[in-house]
Amino acid sequence: MYNLFQRVVALIAVITLSPIFLVIAIAIKLESKGPVLFKQERIGKDNHHFQIYKFRSMYTETPNVPTHLLADPKAFITKVGGILRKTSLDELPQLWNIVKGDMMFVGPRPALYNQDDLKQLRTEHNVHQLVPGVTGWAQINGRDELEIPEKVKFDAEYLHQWSPWLDLKIMILTVVKVFKTDGVVEGKQEVSK
Repeated sequence: MYNLFQRVVALIAVITLSPIFLVIAIAIKLESKGPVLFKQERIGKDNHHFQIYKFRSMYTETPNVPTHLLADPKAFITKVGGILRKTSLDELPQLWNIVKGDMMFVGPRPALYNQDDLKQLRTEHNVHQLVPGVTGWAQINGRDELEIPEKVKFDAEYLHQWSPWLDLKIMILTVVKVFKTDGVVEGKQEVSK
């Protein structure tokens, strides 16, 4: 029932925020050629793969490697993309992932399809049983700055301490962190768009 509730809320949010989606889409198209949305294979519940959606924040000519492996990641990020990443607005299309049931508002951030070390550790700690989230306990306790073992430690804490009240706390703290841009390391853990 809780998952269904989140999916309904996400659908309402998609409809309500559609004017913002449109403005962002126009801004992306005006600045650079290519699709508005960026799709990427991620690891979901029970280690099943799914396509995550984001607003494209990089030029289409960017090499398809993890962003932190690029010589100068900022050179590949569009001006609009920089704003979207800093404000986390590039994550808005993940509301559609929630509607589809691939994700929830709160849960462990879905690993990249090739993050075998993170996948293995999460499986060892039963975290793979959780539906991934747009935000999570690890996100508000360090975000991109966390090393994988520390991230999994927070994911496991979330698994064992879960409650709707913890989800609410995480969502409130996420809004605070986004406004302060705490713990954001440009391009870490994302494949170029």
